[in-house]
Amino acid sequence: MRLDKKTMLLYAVTDRAWVGKQSLYEQVESALKGGATCIQLREKELNEGAFLEEAIMISALCKQHGVPFFINDNVEIAIKCKADGVHVGQEDMEAAQVRQRVGDDMIIGVSVHSVGEALTAVKNGADYLGVGAVFSTSTKTDVNVLPREVLRDICMAVNIPVVAIGGIGKSNIFQLAGIGVDGVALVSAVFAADNIEDECRLLRKLSEEMVNA
Repeated sequence: MRLDKKTMLLYAVTDRAWVGKQSLYEQVESALKGGATCIQLREKELNEGAFLEEAIMISALCKQHGVPFFINDNVEIAIKCKADGVHVGQEDMEAAQVRQRVGDDMIIGVSVHSVGEALTAVKNGADYLGVGAVFSTSTKTDVNVLPREVLRDICMAVNIPVVAIGGIGKSNIFQLAGIGVDGVALVSAVFAADNIEDECRLLRKLSEEMVNA
C-alpha cells in the first residue's frame, strides 16, 4: 500500500507513563483535535483483552477524525481491531511475515537504523520507515543516537515515506530540515504536554515548516 507522506507530519505515539489528569483515550482525542496526522498505540504492559478493548475504542476515534491508526508490535491486535496499520521493530516479526499475516491492505511500518535495514524493509513490503533515535531520548534508554548522515542516506535510498523519531521536540525539530524526512514521530513532546491539543497545533505547524524548508 502506498502511503501519503503527509500522514507522517505529526505521528503521535502513545505512552501510558504520561496518563494523569486525562485518560489515554482523552489524550489521543486531544492530539487529534490539535492536528496529529496519525496515531500509534504502544502498549507494553496491558494484557491482551484490555489492549484489544482500548485499541477498538481508539481505532474508532481515529476513524472519526479521518486519521490512520497503527498498532505497535502486536500484529494479532492490529488484525482484530481492524487497525489501518502495524509498526514493527528489528526485533519483531519481519515485514514479509507481517505482510503474509495482514494481507495487502494494511499499512506496515518498520523501525530501521541503517541503509541496509531500510532497503531490506522496503524489499519485504514496508510502506513507511521509522528512523532513529535522531536525538537522545528518555523513552528508550537502550537506543543509540543515529548520525545525521545515516538519516539522510536512508531518506535518499528509499522511495517510501520516512519519519524521524527519538527525542524530537519544538526546540530541535528544525535540526532535521533539509535531510529529507517526511515528518516526526513524537511521544513525550505530545503526551507529556500540559495542553496536548495546543501543543500538537504548534508541533504540526513546526513539522510542516521543517519538511518544506
